[in-house]
Amino acid sequence: MEYQQRKTNVFMFPWLAHGHILPFLELAKTLSKRNFNIYLCSTPVNLSCIQKKLGEKYANSITLVEIQVPTLPGLPQNYHTTKNLPPHLMPTLKTAFDRSANDFSKLLETLKPDLLIYDTIQPWAPIIASKHDIPAVAFVATSATMTSFMLHRYKNPGTKFPFKDIYLNDHEDSNLVHLLQSSENYYKGKNRFFECLKRSCGMILIKSLREIEGKYVDHLSLLAKKKIVPVGPLVEATTNSTEDDHLNIIKWLNKKGFGSTVFVSFGSEYYLSKEEMEEMAHGLELSGVNFIWVLRFPLGEKISVEEAMPKGFLERVGERGLIIQEWAPQVKILEHPNVGGFVSHCGWSSIMEGIKYCVPIIAVPMHLDQPVNARLLTEVGVGVEVKRDGNGKIVREEVAKVVKEVVVDKSGDVVRKKEMDLREKARMREEELMDGVVEELLQLCRKRKKRPQLNGLLMDNVIEMTSNVVLL
Repeated sequence: MEYQQRKTNVFMFPWLAHGHILPFLELAKTLSKRNFNIYLCSTPVNLSCIQKKLGEKYANSITLVEIQVPTLPGLPQNYHTTKNLPPHLMPTLKTAFDRSANDFSKLLETLKPDLLIYDTIQPWAPIIASKHDIPAVAFVATSATMTSFMLHRYKNPGTKFPFKDIYLNDHEDSNLVHLLQSSENYYKGKNRFFECLKRSCGMILIKSLREIEGKYVDHLSLLAKKKIVPVGPLVEATTNSTEDDHLNIIKWLNKKGFGSTVFVSFGSEYYLSKEEMEEMAHGLELSGVNFIWVLRFPLGEKISVEEAMPKGFLERVGERGLIIQEWAPQVKILEHPNVGGFVSHCGWSSIMEGIKYCVPIIAVPMHLDQPVNARLLTEVGVGVEVKRDGNGKIVREEVAKVVKEVVVDKSGDVVRKKEMDLREKARMREEELMDGVVEELLQLCRKRKKRPQLNGLLMDNVIEMTSNVVLL
């Protein structure tokens, strides 16, 4: 494919969650190799983490741009991120993010990009881009399955989602009642989310592959009345880091047998309750399998591993378990040959990583899009879900059962084979897929016309337009 001679300047504007920022970053890296200049915008606390992932390779093609988010009461600058944010401060962070619209407008006016790629939480972003005559495209960092599920649920109330393997029903599947409810709570700001999709110029980018979600991509296109453009899994490449914390983990893994260890992580934004932590600990103990477990607590909570674990647990599991607080090199762990399973909350990026590195996923969804993602995993055949009790609670025996099935028994081999097949199919189409994405974006920039301006519309008015809509 022949690319444009003049570089195209793209302003990328993700929500302040690492689970959103990292897909934007990987898309930025991919586009920067194809004659695009990228401005990636976030808060200083987020950009300090992103800077470490760029290095010299992208210094001339990806520019990190700070946005000024107001410091509200109880929300200092180091809280301008969802990572380790105490849950009660999430509404405050979203309010502060909304109030950054003025600064966002100034950035567009100064940088004058050819295109805006924005997230699904700020419908004011495409409004402001239109004011500056900049086409704007939404980028959805979660699955097409979940997005189409929610659009169907609200655009066709009272009708069943047409794909029975994904449909969650309070009466038919009681162990997921509370998860379905939490998904509904997440989308109580659905109007804002849907508005972001509606304002996207002609198409919507989505972090997905047709090999995994083809029929859901098509259903989403039908519901959204826009072209849905999958951009691939966007999984971060591993690096040859020599940091001590990396080396200690890898040295520990090197001592274990091939495929004998499970990696346990519930993402950077979900904190297990004491009861959930205890059931998970007992389940791992009962399984008899080696494990690496990443434990996270809200910023400011001083809890030691010893305090968090059941009494005597650390002594009983001994060298069979490695517990890490706060952060671990997930991709580096998943690619290690001695890892044979991934106990995951089913965040979409984690699922993509598990598939890429052919690690069978043991699904323990917690909230948001995760219950639907877990159903998709089992439908596609790349994961096994841990069943909950009738009250939606994690049960240690079920955790142990599935972990043993995947790591010790032969079911893990079947899952791994399916993942390898999917990965190979995706690899063969990788260049073709990205060629299509680039062409779609370039066509949009070529069609750029003078659209009706928001004459006399101040940013205060833009904020007021969205202030009555509950954020996701």
